[in-house]
This record gives sequence, C-alpha cells and structure tokens, in this order.
Amino acid sequence: MDKTDTLLNEIIAHLEVGGIVPYLGPGVLDLVPGGSPVPNSPEALVQQLVAKSSVPHKIRGNLTAAAQYIENFKHRKTLVGHMTEAFAPDVPPTFLHHFLAGIARRPLLIVDAWYDNAMATALQSRLQSGQMQGVSQSEHFGTWVHYFRPDGTRTDPFEADTWDTLLYKPMGSIAPTRNFLVSDTDFVEVLTEIDIQTPIPDIVQQLRADRHFLFLGCRFRTQLERTFARQIMKRSSATHWAVLPGELSRNEARFLTEQNIKRIDMPLDAFARLLVGAGQAEKVAAAA
Repeated sequence: MDKTDTLLNEIIAHLEVGGIVPYLGPGVLDLVPGGSPVPNSPEALVQQLVAKSSVPHKIRGNLTAAAQYIENFKHRKTLVGHMTEAFAPDVPPTFLHHFLAGIARRPLLIVDAWYDNAMATALQSRLQSGQMQGVSQSEHFGTWVHYFRPDGTRTDPFEADTWDTLLYKPMGSIAPTRNFLVSDTDFVEVLTEIDIQTPIPDIVQQLRADRHFLFLGCRFRTQLERTFARQIMKRSSATHWAVLPGELSRNEARFLTEQNIKRIDMPLDAFARLLVGAGQAEKVAAAA
C-alpha cells in the first residue's frame, strides 16, 4: 500500500464517523465539466475586476489591493457590481460537491472559501441545512455573519444549532445575497478580530473541535489564505490533509509543517475520484 492509499484510507475512516471538515477553495471549480463559468482563482478574479475598472499597474495582479482601489475611487457599489457580474452565472455542482453533500454523518460542517454557489446548490435538498455567510463591515457594521435557510431567507444564529448540515462561507458568497469580503478594508476588519475568533460563528467553533480538516482546491501562498485556514481550524484535531499538487512555495511548506497538515501530491480530479469511489465502496460494505 503506497502513501496515497494510506492517507485515503485514513480520510475515509474519519469521514464515515463524522470526523472531517471539508475545506473547499477556488480550485474545486477546476472539476466543473467544460470549465468554470466563474473565476476559479484569485488571479482570474482580479483580471476580471481590472478589465471593468482601471487600476494602477503595480496592483493589477493583487486582488485585495485592486478591489480596494475600485472601492475607494469608484465606490463600494461599483465593486459589488463587478463581483456580482463575475459570479452571477450558476455553477453546476461537481461530483465532489454532490459527494460531500451526501455524507451521512451529522452534523456536517463544510467550509467553502470562495464566492460561487456550487456547494450551496448541492445542499439545497437538505431541509435541515443552512448557510453562514461572512459579511463586510463596510456594509453591515457590527455584524460579522449572516445566516440563511436553504430557501434563501435570512434567519438568526440560534437556528443554526438545529441544522444537521452547515455551510460556512467565511468570505461571503453570491447567493442567496451578495456579500463579498474582497477588499483590503474588508479583510483588515476581519483580521483585526480573527485571532480572538470574533468573526467565526460559535457553531463553527463548536463543530470543529476534535475534527480533522481536509483541504481541497486550496493554496496557501498568501498570508491571507494561511491566516483564514489557521484561524478557522484553530482548536480542532492535531492532524489534517491537503491535496496540493505541484511545487510548494516556501511559505506553503512551512505552513503544512506548522499545522501538521499531511500533503497529498496529486491532481485534485484524480484524488476526488479516488475519494468518491472509496466512499461509495465503504457505504456498500456497511450496508451489506
């Protein structure tokens, strides 16, 4: 049995007992057949934003700085409009989204650190589910998170305690309402408080305890990516996994070591198919 098989068996075992929190990044959209209809990386998103509003050349490749420039000089509504246009197309859930939505153990917590609606769509048939969406202090001062039922209606945080499936969108989402954390100011507000966990919902803090995180479609090249992952997984289990193909940056390698994240060096599509296949086989064996 090679290293990948060993890690896969570990992950499946923990999934079956509800011990894993899937943490999705924009790279999951690479699994959409025919290509993603929305930006599938920070680099792709900033290119779309600067195509709509001119920004200084030196920040054209920096998503949060470019978004901040648009917000400062074109107004927040312009930035939200650009983000809405970028993520307006419906994204069909991939086989991985459907697999995660079908995990039997409850309560199930899924973290989705991008702005698309694919995971939420896959969960719509789960009546006892809901979404927690990070919101910008620029638009909702004093409030960090909004809570939504599957039909899109807003509710209060106490209802989240009754959900058996919880989707946490820390950076906001296109649906059911347009909430986006994307500019420097958005993140400065969150990062000022995140070390003491204020922006992270209480129910997320409860459900992550003693659970492992499985990072899919994520990179950890920027300080922002690493900080969000580190703070969301705080006080969880001591062991985690990340599918990270290709060469790692020095910061990524250091982060994996620091957080005791076991790396799976293979394309996400290949790993996801192994995961789904193994998960289905486990279900058949359990039912036999």
